[in-house]
Amino acid sequence: MINIRTRLTYQFSFLVTLILLFFSLGVYFFSKLYLEKRFFKRLQDRAITTTTLLFDLQQTDSTVLRLIDAANKEPLLNENISVYNEKTKEVLFSTNPANTQFHEQFIPQFDSTAQTLYLHQNEYQIVAIHLTGGGKSSNWVIVSGIDQAGKEALDDLKKILMVMILAAILLLGISGWLFADRALAPMSRIIQQVNTIFPANVAKRVEHPNRSDEIGLLVATFNQLLDRIEQALNTQKMFIANVSHELKNPLTKINSQIDVALIQKRNPEVYERTLQSLQEDTRTLIQLTNTLLELANTSIQANAMPFEPVRMDELLWETKTQLQEWHEDYRIILTFTDFPDDEDALITPGNRASLQVLLMNLIDNACKFSPTKTAKVNFKSNGGTLTIAVSNEGVQIPEADLPYIFQPFFRSNSTALSSKGHGVGLAIVSQITQIHQGNIAVRSTPEGTTFTLTLSTIFSF
Repeated sequence: MINIRTRLTYQFSFLVTLILLFFSLGVYFFSKLYLEKRFFKRLQDRAITTTTLLFDLQQTDSTVLRLIDAANKEPLLNENISVYNEKTKEVLFSTNPANTQFHEQFIPQFDSTAQTLYLHQNEYQIVAIHLTGGGKSSNWVIVSGIDQAGKEALDDLKKILMVMILAAILLLGISGWLFADRALAPMSRIIQQVNTIFPANVAKRVEHPNRSDEIGLLVATFNQLLDRIEQALNTQKMFIANVSHELKNPLTKINSQIDVALIQKRNPEVYERTLQSLQEDTRTLIQLTNTLLELANTSIQANAMPFEPVRMDELLWETKTQLQEWHEDYRIILTFTDFPDDEDALITPGNRASLQVLLMNLIDNACKFSPTKTAKVNFKSNGGTLTIAVSNEGVQIPEADLPYIFQPFFRSNSTALSSKGHGVGLAIVSQITQIHQGNIAVRSTPEGTTFTLTLSTIFSF
């Protein structure tokens, strides 16, 4: 593949060469027209001189020839002057009597209504002037010749133009190569900077002096990509560290209990208590593993997740019923504000199972962190938007912790001690909300915490 530098050089040279060729052809063409016009003017002057000498002075043929030769300061190559009478159909006068047939071949082309005719015949240029009136019979004065000086001038001009074009192509190639090298120099510096960025120094960014040009915009876009990569790497590091910590604690506990139980023989009641403790730790591991799998599936299968019309008010009732079956001490209060008459205003396009997981996590967290195990859910549909607000009267989440509560394994100190958990539920809520192009917001005060979920109805699509 040809690199950009070579391609720019070729394109620049080709474009400028075409422009030079165009101007060179123009110069050659207009120079040729000018020389032809100038030679026709010389032939016309010779014809007028011949007319004056022959008809006005009434000189003999030999006298006319001498006068014409004397008047000819610049002899023309193969010059021939003839006078043709339309009435007698004869050539009255010719400077080359042996070759009168050369002019006679043009006589059929003469137009009696025309004053002057300009003709071409191979290398010859011919001028014919029509003389009428004033008591004179109708005659044609025909002058022909070869513009040898003009032909040589055109040949010289052609050679000069060809040499200049070849020299220009050479100069264009060199200058185009240098120009492309200078234009792509920032790209080379960017490549060198990018090659120095590794996971160990992912915080490093690409520098470019001019942020407003196209390369500057490319650098800005690339730096934004590096920002996202850095964030992803940091999230991955934190995720691995948190998973390791969450797995290490129950596994260490299980291993310690087994070691203690094997030190010496014990009565059945002690073994039973040990097995119950091991069972509880195993359930914790299973719950953590299932939660991690759910989070991974939500992230990986986002594009393949099937969507369908989901009626959110019905899904809320199903979620409330299921949670209260699992937790008899939970108290869930549903409130429907501005309930619409049109059923379509209650429907959102989405994945029913994922939306139910989202609602269960929000309501379960609200009940779990509430002293009275009570969650208040307010449902509202307005202007093509569904709004579900889940609130409780639990401990206030510190303002500094709010930006991080949707990150995996993050647990605020205000809630970590009041209830068991792994800090993954809200991360799943955030993932599912993004997949459904919705919005999740949180507001925490001393009176309680409210999570507000916003989804679009089927009307807005």
